[in-house]
Amino acid sequence: MIRILSVRLLQAILVMIAVTAIAFIMFRFVGDPVAAMVREGATQAEKDALRATLGLDRPLVMQFVEFFGRVLRGDLGTSYRYQQPVVSLLLTRLPATLELVFVATIIALAAGIPLGVLCALKPKAALSRLTQSLTLVGISMPTFVTGLLLILVFAVNLRWLPSSGRGDLVDLGVWQTGFLTLSGLKSLILPSITLALFQLTLIMRLVRSEMIDVLSSDYIRFAFARGLPRRYIYGRLALRNALMPVVTVTGLQIGQLVAFAIVTETVFQWPGMGLLFTNAVGYPDVPVLSAYLLFVGFLFVVINMIVDILYTFIDPRLRTQ
Repeated sequence: MIRILSVRLLQAILVMIAVTAIAFIMFRFVGDPVAAMVREGATQAEKDALRATLGLDRPLVMQFVEFFGRVLRGDLGTSYRYQQPVVSLLLTRLPATLELVFVATIIALAAGIPLGVLCALKPKAALSRLTQSLTLVGISMPTFVTGLLLILVFAVNLRWLPSSGRGDLVDLGVWQTGFLTLSGLKSLILPSITLALFQLTLIMRLVRSEMIDVLSSDYIRFAFARGLPRRYIYGRLALRNALMPVVTVTGLQIGQLVAFAIVTETVFQWPGMGLLFTNAVGYPDVPVLSAYLLFVGFLFVVINMIVDILYTFIDPRLRTQ
């Protein structure tokens, strides 16, 4: 285990160095932040002075060295738009995004795994065929269309749920949560369902295909021949072996949910990091854009390490190897 963690840690360091370089280079071409920050009718001298203050007049290599040094110290710079440290901005928006992703993941797993098992055990049943047909719709429909339809039905027509915002929050010091208020929970429903639909359909179809492969294996036939209970065979033997690729996909999907929550947060005006990123693109707020990319890259690296560790608990053969 120590050897595996050491290798994964070295790989993570190399990946983060590459992500840092990409974050620095990519957002240097999204626009000129000086043009958005100066007053209308500003002279060229004022623009040059602001550019020098921001350090944009220095050679690109020197800017990267300074940027990399700040990242190592945990300093991601100051937002051009909000004039606040980027770290504090991300930490302020982080609870909203993590709560949204957490609820969406729970919904996807709680619905996707049982539906996948049902479709595998009874593939010709009417409910299984209907479920598989609906998954095609869930995969093909864009996220913003799903969100707008949910808003139209449940917020505009039925008026059951709010269409935007997080509702009332409870301040727990470093964390503001909506889990402890009724309006906060109601505000979570529509955006979390919108964000979970694609992951739900993916998990359901993956569990179904893996369960079908596992149920056709020799050791499952032997378990039936021995007269073992069906619940034990399906739940302990078949499902456990079918969950290996599901763990991988779910781990990667959690990172993707954080990365691609931008659309959902924009549709529902959810005050998370995705909405902060959307606003930063139009400014352009380069420190916020770079910091967001670094955070997403770091999240993917951490999730991959956790998935590798979970493999050893799910499959005992890996511990033996």
